[in-house]
Amino acid sequence: MLEYTGIIEIIRSIILIIAAILIVITAIGILRLNNEMDKVIYVRLHLLGVMDLASILALIGLNQPLLAGIYFILAPFLAHAMANAYYHGEDEKKYENIAEHNNLTARTEGDKA
Repeated sequence: MLEYTGIIEIIRSIILIIAAILIVITAIGILRLNNEMDKVIYVRLHLLGVMDLASILALIGLNQPLLAGIYFILAPFLAHAMANAYYHGEDEKKYENIAEHNNLTARTEGDKA
């Protein structure tokens, strides 16, 4: 029969494997995203949220609950700050898309008249 520490090590190993799989899937997802998508930053932030969860699992698996707790508390604040900075920032691509949308809207309204 396995000892108590042996069971704990198996559980930690399983948690680390799950975390590694989540990190690899997230990295592939971020790399495959098309940069031409509108507001791609929000999709990337969502994928990084999955990576945050995997990192917290990895820290728990490595017996670092204090770091996992700090990361669990700070990660949502940082993601919100990045999204807020993008939303209120001066991103040229964001304004180009708005200008293109306004031009297309003006053209279609001109065609209807």
